[in-house]
Amino acid sequence: MTHFGVICPPFSGHLNPLAALGRELRSPPVQCSVRSPKPRLCPSRGHRVTFLQISDLEPKILSEGLNFYPIGQSIYQPGELAETLAQLGQLSGIPALRYSLNFCQRMTAIICQDTPAAIEAAGIEALLVDQMEPAGEAIAELLNIPFISVCNAQAIHRSADVPPFFTPWSYQNTWWARLRNHVTYYILDCSSQPILQVLNEYRQKWKLPTNPRLYASRSRLAQISQQSAAFDFPCAHLPKHFYYTGPLRNLSPYNVPFPFERLTGQPLIYASLGSMQNTKQEIFECIAAACQALDVQLVITLGSTLNTQGLQRLPGYPLVVQYAPQMEVIAKAKLTITHGGLNTVLDSLSYGVPLIAIPITYEQPGNAARIKWTGTGEVIPLTRLSISKLQAAIQRVLTEDFYLNNALRIKRSLLEAGGVKRAADIVEQSIQSEIVVSDHI
Repeated sequence: MTHFGVICPPFSGHLNPLAALGRELRSPPVQCSVRSPKPRLCPSRGHRVTFLQISDLEPKILSEGLNFYPIGQSIYQPGELAETLAQLGQLSGIPALRYSLNFCQRMTAIICQDTPAAIEAAGIEALLVDQMEPAGEAIAELLNIPFISVCNAQAIHRSADVPPFFTPWSYQNTWWARLRNHVTYYILDCSSQPILQVLNEYRQKWKLPTNPRLYASRSRLAQISQQSAAFDFPCAHLPKHFYYTGPLRNLSPYNVPFPFERLTGQPLIYASLGSMQNTKQEIFECIAAACQALDVQLVITLGSTLNTQGLQRLPGYPLVVQYAPQMEVIAKAKLTITHGGLNTVLDSLSYGVPLIAIPITYEQPGNAARIKWTGTGEVIPLTRLSISKLQAAIQRVLTEDFYLNNALRIKRSLLEAGGVKRAADIVEQSIQSEIVVSDHI
């Protein structure tokens, strides 16, 4: 059995998928989902899984049934995460990216300063590293322990034939598109210098080669993506150890109540702006107004403890809740309206539910571009959002079979990808192969 440490950004969209993977790695032996001539049992489940995180997240991680080890206690002030999320909720586009850059720089310093000693103290033997935390890879190199990269957000392909993850561009196999992509990645690397500077200061201190750029995984064992190949742009240069497994999901011990008895039986529209962009009341007001004249029931989940009083008198009186068991509600929905966060997108497509995306920042424009590319929904840029445009999009997506048929096609691809069980099989087999190789050196 292996003791896995988990390093990821302190946000729900990254924590929740890795929590599901962690629970699967702790589970009893099951039949392997990796393709093989004969089904076989995977005897290696029963691992230990420990999240290395700031103190604010201890209750969340423990509620997910996993172990917690604190980092950053000497420089992190409890409560900072809530303040950061509140500030990010007020921002969009480039300002949100710049604010996030400062927070990521701080988190990089915390991880580099405290995590090596925490790993050794906890007896951790291998790492699951979110692709958005390059400090995790550096620490694995420093300690000479195996690590696997997990793409909880959109898989980042540092290839000129794929548009950068934060852009709204569709895939185009032309020379000018590749040049545009290459230049944009260069701009990303320039703007990421504050994070790179902190990271490379530690890498030099640890006598490791410096990183010339961010978000280019060095994992030689496995890279796991929550997407399916069908819900991604073509990439001609995928590493041979890159795996599309589909969403990392299983039953969380954390129970989220929801008033299912208040559902009316009308076509259900589920609306969510995730856990970081959910303070934008004007977007919720637009969604409610667009749905008001339609024969639908709108469910809005805020994804935070935002005061709901200002949203209780929205047009049409939608059902507004702080939190919802997202997959259970989406299973009853005909349409999802979302900011384009990958987890909400994949949850919807896992049930064959088409989408309308209103991307705000981060990788959301790139996720929206894939919705458009696959024909699984419509995209309305935030700068063009209006009640009339949104209402027209809702009517199209609800009435035209094109969107539903494509959503069902992607649903099949996500199911065939194997999900969290296949991801855990890949983790186990990759780590086992590394142990075998090490034993022969």
